[in-house]
Amino acid sequence: MAPAKPKKRQSTGGAILWDLLTFDRLMTGPVIHLIYWAGLGVIVLGAFGAIGAAVGVAFNDDNIIGKLLALPVAVAGALVCAALVLLWRSFCEFYVAIFRIADDLRALRLASDADHALHKPIAPPPTFNA
Repeated sequence: MAPAKPKKRQSTGGAILWDLLTFDRLMTGPVIHLIYWAGLGVIVLGAFGAIGAAVGVAFNDDNIIGKLLALPVAVAGALVCAALVLLWRSFCEFYVAIFRIADDLRALRLASDADHALHKPIAPPPTFNA
């Protein structure tokens, strides 16, 4: 069973600005997701380019060797793009994991501070030796 996610706090405009200026809240997590999708778009454009180039060479080449070489080039281009997708995903997951570790450490620090504040030792009363 997965642990329950903590509720996200609703912040006002001033609080958001304060969070951004003081680095209390890291905004890299949502930005990584946008970068991931943009990178996938670039990889897909590269895949279309590689396959399109192979098909264009096959249609324009009158030689049978050129037509036969177009198929392995198209397959190799598709395989390279598939490997790039996996590599890009692993890089983005790495960065997300790093920032989640930072969030977890912050939560642990806050819990530790709250625990220390709750269990402060009471100092014994002073004794006077005369």
